[in-house]
Amino acid sequence: MADQVKFDSEDLLPAVIQDWLDGTVLMLGYMNQEALAKTVATRRVHFWSRSRNKLWEKGETSGHTLHVKDLFIDCDCDTILVKAQPVGPTCHTGERACFFSRIDEQGHVVHRNVQDAQGGILESVLRTIRERRFSPQTGSYTSKLFEGGHDKILKKVAEEAGEVLLASKGGKKEEVVYEVADLFFHILMVLGYHDLTLSDIYQEFSKRFGKSGLRTDK
Repeated sequence: MADQVKFDSEDLLPAVIQDWLDGTVLMLGYMNQEALAKTVATRRVHFWSRSRNKLWEKGETSGHTLHVKDLFIDCDCDTILVKAQPVGPTCHTGERACFFSRIDEQGHVVHRNVQDAQGGILESVLRTIRERRFSPQTGSYTSKLFEGGHDKILKKVAEEAGEVLLASKGGKKEEVVYEVADLFFHILMVLGYHDLTLSDIYQEFSKRFGKSGLRTDK
């Protein structure tokens, strides 16, 4: 393995750590050959500390370890991507991930919503939905749905599910995409109503991933 990986002049290469469930970039660290070998062998993330000049396992003192789900290397063979399952917060500050400060249009570092860099667009939409629930805005479709109550939200889910069925039967891919996006949005409304997150759904998928068979409790 070592002869395929291109370490730098200090025998190091950067390792990007990504949450395997939602793609959130948790942190960046550096590995030398020993750290990479330990990570591969133990399936727990190890780094080389440049400040302490020693090998260390992430979470060896805090207990906030990173369990390897998959390992990738980039096209130049000089950067590692680790898809991991974190145990507890990854950042030493207690935040879930190390990337929680935004650089604004003037190039200044600002500390705003620490979740903005986490997950993908579905997480961003759900965050907006939850904001509208607790801080309604005039003219907002989302706020209007919350004002209509639980039954109105569920009615829209049923309607949009029907639209997906019709679009699928129609066979036009662009209509399927459009209607599925509508259905996803209204499902996110259900999660927002119950104060659930996509992480709750991802965790359920993680229990099922790699397993086959029918449920016996239904």
